[in-house]
Amino acid sequence: MSEPLIRLQGVCFDYPSDPVLRDVDFTLNPGERVALAGVNGAGKSTLLRLLVGLVKPRAGRIHAFGQERRSEADFREVRARAGLLFQDSDDQLFCPTVLEDIAFGPLNLGRSAGEARAIAERVLDELALSHLRDRVTHRLSGGQKRLVSLATVLAMEPEVLLLDEPTNALDEATDERLTDYLKQLPQAMVFISHDRLLVEKLANRAVILEAGKLKEAVMHRHPHQHSHLHIHAPGLADHSHPLPGHNDHGHSGL
Repeated sequence: MSEPLIRLQGVCFDYPSDPVLRDVDFTLNPGERVALAGVNGAGKSTLLRLLVGLVKPRAGRIHAFGQERRSEADFREVRARAGLLFQDSDDQLFCPTVLEDIAFGPLNLGRSAGEARAIAERVLDELALSHLRDRVTHRLSGGQKRLVSLATVLAMEPEVLLLDEPTNALDEATDERLTDYLKQLPQAMVFISHDRLLVEKLANRAVILEAGKLKEAVMHRHPHQHSHLHIHAPGLADHSHPLPGHNDHGHSGL
């Protein structure tokens, strides 16, 4: 069996006066697309940030791409190989135009200006965003910013994708198109999403973050008039995490 891409062992993390993660173990293997579930405020976004060293654990060990990672220099390499899509697009976009924002990552990885531009143009085309290439980034709509933010991550050609609400603010048609696009990508992924369509189509594994603990989950569908995917910890039927639709505000399972 191939070596895990990322592995956490006994990881703990606290904000001041607010413990978030307790003795978390997690492994991401090649080819896995893992849905990360949990109620709002459970620490899901914090966990993704830990994986790339944007926050540091109080205890435990983080291995990525065959090495234990401790220092900022260690994590600079990880961030070049694992692309993180932030929950808030404004945290990801800072260049004057869309093309410059997407080309920034490849430039930062040592590509020439010509190579970075070509990569940016290719990603824009793949995501059907070429019409936005010269637009001023901060004047885009929320959905457009979301897609451009994803483009900045994909342009770095990462080996792992860490996606925090990738379809947030997208209309139904764009959501479906992006979900199909993500499904055909070869990268392993960990993603957070309240989007039932995305989880049903994309995830081949799920984990749940509850009370600071990360648990392997069971994914199953209930065949009613419509199919509904539920994710729950084994043996805990009363702690299931149903996936709401876009207009269903009664659940916050993922």
